[in-house]
Amino acid sequence: MIKAKNIHKSYGDLEVLKGVDIHVKEGEVVSIVGESGAGKSTLLQILGTLDAPTHPDKHQTQITLNGQSFVNMRDRELSKFRNRNIGFVFQFHQLLPEFTALENVLLPTRISGQNEKESLENAYRLFEDLHITGRLHHKPGEMSGGEAQRVAVARALINSPKIIYADEPTGNLDSKNADDLHRLFFDLRDKYNQTFVIVTHNAGLAEITDRKLVMKDGMIL
Repeated sequence: MIKAKNIHKSYGDLEVLKGVDIHVKEGEVVSIVGESGAGKSTLLQILGTLDAPTHPDKHQTQITLNGQSFVNMRDRELSKFRNRNIGFVFQFHQLLPEFTALENVLLPTRISGQNEKESLENAYRLFEDLHITGRLHHKPGEMSGGEAQRVAVARALINSPKIIYADEPTGNLDSKNADDLHRLFFDLRDKYNQTFVIVTHNAGLAEITDRKLVMKDGMIL
């Protein structure tokens, strides 16, 4: 699903990633752990097309998603590629406060110009799968943290992306909601064959994933 080789990232004189290689198979749930500053979130942003590696041609950097390379795509092409293939879940749900849960979830479909009726059907199905049908027309401020994060998961899944990247997805939740969300990731993988790459400090989540990758000093050990 994801194959990456020799990813470097520097900010001025600070070298954050020092030639990272990573391979994630379709349908895997992979966790990335390590101390703060190890480069975990930076790696996730590059794999998710939100940031670019430093001097990819010089370092012969290779990154492909489902066999398609995106390292040298232009911004407009990259945006379409991201919307079509990748979903994101962050520590803070990042829902738009003025929109309802349903409106937030439908945003990616409207950006990509998908059929409104089919998008609504998919959204209703996801709300049922995530047990939040009672929150369709609630705004983020009217939901609990766990409910808002489930809406964020629905938004990440609405375009049926090939891969979901999650950056500390349960870091802002209490232990019960965090455990519920952990189980949800595996249920979604089993039902839809989704692939998950999760950056986390949650030791319990890391231990139950299919593979745990440890980062230190800008490298995967």
